[in-house]
Amino acid sequence: MIEGSCCCGAVQFELSEKPSMLGMCHCSRCRKVGASALAFVKADNFQITAGLDKITTYKAQPPYKYDRCFCSLCGTALGEVLSGMESFPINANCIDGEFKIENKFHEFVSEKPGWLKIGDNAKQFSEHPHD
Repeated sequence: MIEGSCCCGAVQFELSEKPSMLGMCHCSRCRKVGASALAFVKADNFQITAGLDKITTYKAQPPYKYDRCFCSLCGTALGEVLSGMESFPINANCIDGEFKIENKFHEFVSEKPGWLKIGDNAKQFSEHPHD
């Protein structure tokens, strides 16, 4: 079992399997909320174990598609934990402990600040990934 939580510990979750993929988002929204490292999990493997009532949602505005969830107490960005989708991203930094997985992609590199240099060979997309 892999455990995770927000900064204050009010929201806690468990993963029965490690994330299926890791990606980095460079959009201004993810950068501002501090959730650029996204671990993709399957809903069947994810369970909120504490603090469901402490999660609040920020509704996406175009060009962004996805709503983001936060701890209402400490403000930790959690990812899309209430999306209802079969697979969704969570803030990789909320996962307690180590999990071995390499970064697979960078999205919204068109919004990346000039001072940030991408230092891996992961695939890059100007906006959302496509095939």
